[in-house]
Amino acid sequence: MKETKVLEEGGVALLPESLLKIAKRELREDKCTREQSLEQLRNWVLKNEDLQNVRCDDTFLLRFLRAKKFSVPMAEQTLLKYLNIRRTFPHMATKLDFLEPRLSDVIEQGYIFAVPKRDKHGRRVVIINAKGLNPKLHTSCDQAKAHFLTYECLMEDQETQITGLSHVGDFAGVTTSHVTNWNPTEFARIFKWGEQSLPMRHKEIHLINVPSTLKWLIDFVKNRVSSKMKNRLIIYGSEKELMKGVDAECLPQEMGGTMPMRQMIELWKQELAAKRDMILALDESILLSDRGIQRRSSYNSEKTSTGTNFVSQIESIEGSFRKLEFD
Repeated sequence: MKETKVLEEGGVALLPESLLKIAKRELREDKCTREQSLEQLRNWVLKNEDLQNVRCDDTFLLRFLRAKKFSVPMAEQTLLKYLNIRRTFPHMATKLDFLEPRLSDVIEQGYIFAVPKRDKHGRRVVIINAKGLNPKLHTSCDQAKAHFLTYECLMEDQETQITGLSHVGDFAGVTTSHVTNWNPTEFARIFKWGEQSLPMRHKEIHLINVPSTLKWLIDFVKNRVSSKMKNRLIIYGSEKELMKGVDAECLPQEMGGTMPMRQMIELWKQELAAKRDMILALDESILLSDRGIQRRSSYNSEKTSTGTNFVSQIESIEGSFRKLEFD
């Protein structure tokens, strides 16, 4: 299979021709566009007085260019927002050391991990397993850090930048404490900012074992995302149905797949170990000012389609959940 050099700095990534065809078809990426866009974005980073110690290697910059289909102005904005979410929520988005005891325990319990094999579309599949998070032991900060760590690790891979991610969420074992573990205002901000700030291509979201008491929350979340994302979110009633939408090799044995979850977690820990230093070094990148971020409207004034403030709706949801009892 023909291979093409994509990286010129910090190593050489060899991507198969079939993958470059996907990049061309879905991202408008070719050699000329890639090289010109990288040069423009790199020059902008180096000249921007609000940025300090920001990585300029191809792999890092391509995160943002590919996520925005090589619109350099949009990639610039996403990079600023990415640095801003790290600056605004340092307790959740920085110091992502998988060896830190609390974060290590969340990973060890299998709350979130990427399956070793790619699906038929070449995507990595992220498993989110509610049973792996004990809200009596772990805080919303621990939970958020596990998500940020997972995505930082996966965004370092150029193939994943091109093909995107699929998610499988298993809600078996969810309790009221899982929801009320979050401060509603912080959840609202993380939810809103995360969708805009992390340069990832979320292709599919598969949910299983969703309690009836949670389905209206899922509907609420669906109303907050783009119509494209809304159409990519599917709820299944059984593992048999789930396996029609997700390759069996991309599911743990406990969910109808082939490989035991424990083995998948151990392989994921090896990936995290290999990229540990690189992920920790991201903390050196600093946004000195957010003045360059273009905002359509202020956070506090943003309204939902029904005219109700998003934070107020989250607070209402939290109050309702405190009254619920899960089977």
